[in-house]
Amino acid sequence: MGLLAPSRAGSAVADATGDAAYLRALLDAEVALTRAQAATGLAPEEAAAAVTAAAAEPGLYDPGTLARRARAAGNPVVPLVADLTAAVAARAPDAAGYVHRGATSQDILDTATMLVCTRALEPVLADLARTAEALRRTAAAHRDTPMAGRTLTQHAVPTTFGLKAAGWRSLVLDAHARLTAVRAALPVQLGGAAGTLAAFHAYAEAEGTPAVLPAYGADADRAPATAGQDPGTRLLTAYAAATGLAEPALPWHTLRTPVADLAGALAFTAGALGKLAADVLTLSRTEIGELSEGSGGGSSAMPHKANPVRATLITAAARQVPALAAVLYGALAAEDERPAGAWHAEWQPLRDALRLVGGAARDAAELTADLRVHPDRMRHHLDATGGLVVTERLVAALTPRTGRAEARRLLDAAARRTAEQGVPLATALRHALDEERLPAHLDQLLDPTGYLGSSGALVDRALERTVHTPQEPV
Repeated sequence: MGLLAPSRAGSAVADATGDAAYLRALLDAEVALTRAQAATGLAPEEAAAAVTAAAAEPGLYDPGTLARRARAAGNPVVPLVADLTAAVAARAPDAAGYVHRGATSQDILDTATMLVCTRALEPVLADLARTAEALRRTAAAHRDTPMAGRTLTQHAVPTTFGLKAAGWRSLVLDAHARLTAVRAALPVQLGGAAGTLAAFHAYAEAEGTPAVLPAYGADADRAPATAGQDPGTRLLTAYAAATGLAEPALPWHTLRTPVADLAGALAFTAGALGKLAADVLTLSRTEIGELSEGSGGGSSAMPHKANPVRATLITAAARQVPALAAVLYGALAAEDERPAGAWHAEWQPLRDALRLVGGAARDAAELTADLRVHPDRMRHHLDATGGLVVTERLVAALTPRTGRAEARRLLDAAARRTAEQGVPLATALRHALDEERLPAHLDQLLDPTGYLGSSGALVDRALERTVHTPQEPV
């Protein structure tokens, strides 16, 4: 239920990755396999219809019972196939033998997992697009809003909040592009017992089906180019079409690139949203107060609190997903043609990663839609150091008069006096420099709002980028 996981509780991704959703995907994978065999002449159409009907019948398949029975074989496909076969036999006895025919459990579970991932990523991508749009509006509105840039926790030089928001948006768009590309490439899995598709040849030979199958469906007008295709690879093509997943070049039972790529994209997305959240947490501190969440969370003890809850939950997700991705990368080292343990180790971490990213994307969309910006606080902090935030500019201004080394020495000394004694930087410089070497427009040079560099142009440039769609190159 998510009692200890508020970041994903009630999210669309939590529902899309739940046991009921996985069960639906497993049944969809079995139905698609029989339909693909019917489309390629390896099973009668009546069998495909019977399997489809039995898989759609509610109440026949219980996730809890399947989970307990899965202990006997190590995965839930084995008991599910038994239940589905019985359901088909009750409807059409002659069709029962076509359930799961030629496949191995990993074919079905991997295919179902790819279906779950494809479906779960849809709301994630939608929330990322919402976040990017909210940040576009914020960056445009605050294109020229000055604030202190901070490095290693300290004031550095002035920047604009628009540039910061544009940077957040850039990361969100990077995440959207990566997940879009990975989602489009998620493949069906079909290899049979050891990745050779041999069982499908055996059934074809036993039943007298031609070893070389005729063209079918949309390919009929392209014969003989497709007519001579190997029956196993032709079935793979049909299976991919039936599921809507990509067609892999090879069975990938122990070639786990799809899972590893998804793990990387999920970890990147969590980190990208985590950067946004980390900045919001810092800038919403009481003593800074440059940002605040539109509706902060309360405290069980302190009535005055308005905690940045959404940023907190995003940060929690960003700290967990990389560790889950590490497990998924570790599963790449899988032995033989089908592994013991490496594949099994992927299931829960992948689901957890999807759920955490899904919750973080939802929270980011809500956070950015209602983020409160406080320009007055930003300007107050720019002035808080008495001009130290523009010492880089002053070095450049003094260099023609004193040489760069002397300008740096003078500014170092003046800055120390300002920091230690509270003397305004302008006063410290006037004491250190004679009138000839002192810039006539010193007060203008000390104005932090006049030292924003290319911030505005960079914001404009960043906002030219749009949300990536599957039809566009990444």
